[in-house]
Amino acid sequence: MREDIQALEEIFSRFYEVGMTNLGGVTRLGYSEEEDCMHDIFIDIAKEEEFKVYTDEVGNTYAAVEMSNREYYLIGSHLDSVINGGRYDGVAGIIAGILIMKWAKEDNLGLPIRTVAFRCEESSNFGRCTIGSSLITKRIGRNEVEGLHSKDEIAFGEIFKKRGLSMDPPQISNVKQYLELHIEQGKVLEEHGMKVGIVTDIAGPRRFHVHIHGKAEHSGATPMNMRSDALCAAAEFILEVERIGKDESHRKSVATVGVVNALPNVLNVTPGEVMLGIDLRGIVIDSLDTMEKRMREAVKYISTKRNIAFFVEQISAADPIKLDMSMQKRLVECAEHLRIPYKFMPSGAGHDAMTFAEITKTAMVFIPCCKGISHNKSEFTSLESIYDGARVIYEYLKGERDRYDFSEKWKDH
Repeated sequence: MREDIQALEEIFSRFYEVGMTNLGGVTRLGYSEEEDCMHDIFIDIAKEEEFKVYTDEVGNTYAAVEMSNREYYLIGSHLDSVINGGRYDGVAGIIAGILIMKWAKEDNLGLPIRTVAFRCEESSNFGRCTIGSSLITKRIGRNEVEGLHSKDEIAFGEIFKKRGLSMDPPQISNVKQYLELHIEQGKVLEEHGMKVGIVTDIAGPRRFHVHIHGKAEHSGATPMNMRSDALCAAAEFILEVERIGKDESHRKSVATVGVVNALPNVLNVTPGEVMLGIDLRGIVIDSLDTMEKRMREAVKYISTKRNIAFFVEQISAADPIKLDMSMQKRLVECAEHLRIPYKFMPSGAGHDAMTFAEITKTAMVFIPCCKGISHNKSEFTSLESIYDGARVIYEYLKGERDRYDFSEKWKDH
């Protein structure tokens, strides 16, 4: 164990300073120089371990124990971050993948395993998440990304053209199963004293912009009973969204108002316009439907009550994803065999795993993160936690060795 923890520490330290900000976090946006540097380090580490390395048509980077035309097991995560984010989101899964392939090589496991670092998992640069994995699984295509713009106002298509990448890659093939280790990004495991989480579902988000149009007037000269205060209407609506989320929490749903833009945002003027960003998430479609219906009913009620116009704009939607139940069952058996405490749990956050669940058997293993903090400079998980999660996945792969079809049809060319 000590040698493995030391190996994880050495690998992690090589990524540590990339994109460091003066606020203590890191900024490694998708398809930026900082993300490029992270992928270059991954390549260097893989080559030092004598793994095979290649890059696909959209810039995702792979390390393989061996290269052949056989079906293979793919371990994946990402190396980009949010703005001034933490150092473990995504990276933990990549260094776990490297460690697992080291074990497989040392043990002569003989199982074809690859680790992939996906590009642009976070939405911070282009306003869209899981771009690298979604393009190669055909979850999205050129039409969904070509017109996106980076934080620097550079068109996505222009970035791909400059880099010699393709927005029309062939669908990835021969992936027998996909596995991903990730920090939980919540505090359920920590609160329950569990070392790993076996992920059952990935929540589907429905996102909206709610535009509220009142009237901007002088705050001193306009009597209280004559106001059309858009921010007061927004406040009432925000509290109703919270109630909706709480009422559906028994079905593992959540409802959040994460963006509030009020205009003119001046101390002595009543707010005339407000734009709210709404995020509804859940693993049960009926629950999502209920939350959306109640949200729209709240819009009508508050609009009529206050005589203020509301407009609802849906900006994105995705159905919940169920991960493979047979893989979950076997991962539990592995955790029990290793005497590692586990818990079944859904993922409220999106991950690259949700793009692969549509084309192959897919599973995720969560590890605790301190106080549930993520997307924050204070994000932390221990190397021992990464080690525990990696052990569960490797134990699973050792079991797959006896199930794998080594027939002639997969013989190396």
